[in-house]
Amino acid sequence: MSSVVVTLSCEDRPGIVASVAGFLTDRGFSIRSSQQFGDEETGLFFMRVHAATEETVDLTHLRTQFRSITEPMAMDAAMHDHDEPHRLLVMVSKQGHCLNDLLHRARTGSLPAQIAAVVSNHDDLRGLVEWHGIPYHHVPVGPKTKAAAEEELLKLVATYDADTVVLARYMQILSDRLCQELRGRAINIHHSLLPSFKGARPYFQAHARGVKVVGATAHYVTADLDEGPIIEQEFARVHHSDSVADLTEIGKDLEALALARGVSAHAEHRVIINGGKTVVFRR
Repeated sequence: MSSVVVTLSCEDRPGIVASVAGFLTDRGFSIRSSQQFGDEETGLFFMRVHAATEETVDLTHLRTQFRSITEPMAMDAAMHDHDEPHRLLVMVSKQGHCLNDLLHRARTGSLPAQIAAVVSNHDDLRGLVEWHGIPYHHVPVGPKTKAAAEEELLKLVATYDADTVVLARYMQILSDRLCQELRGRAINIHHSLLPSFKGARPYFQAHARGVKVVGATAHYVTADLDEGPIIEQEFARVHHSDSVADLTEIGKDLEALALARGVSAHAEHRVIINGGKTVVFRR
């Protein structure tokens, strides 16, 4: 049996859905689910299709054949093996709440991905990670070692065949070059409801402004700090009597949940970048 997920975006026009559906059904696939979105502001069309067949299919050959549909319509398209585990390389510094949540979800099967390895600029969380049987790499970062550390990270991404890099409270700013290398496959969690309170100490900023809700944002990493397309957000109401420490504690749960949901959507190929935004299809 073969099961595939097709994602695509292109200029909206008649016949896109029929062309994709016809291509799949002509090759013996049954369509399990299909979701579409037409963006009236940009004139772009987005689609995700999950299809399966009882036959064993050569995915490389199928992708080549699919070009007969994608090239004439100038589609930005991808075809994924639905049953192939999505591999994550998780990066963290000293705060382990998001990492711990991802480890638990991966261990219990509620995260549709495998954590292949964890990389940190500190050694504090080694015991937690290795208890889960996952390789832990300590890669220190300093002003003189940043470039070398990023080269080591790229080597580890290749070594572990990681599909996605997850910054689970990794408190280092990635270089423009690294952001470009990982474009569309690096996810960060920021502890505010972006675009509000970008940069450092967002809970302090939020407290100073007397906000009535705090939240967290999972977004793609770009060279522009905290400006990447948003995938998922979570929030909770807060009270004027809550201190910065209270907001921080409330926010930790929101950070973990937003990141897990954002990573899950990405790993299931439910997210398509739409300029500075995203289209996120329902599960």
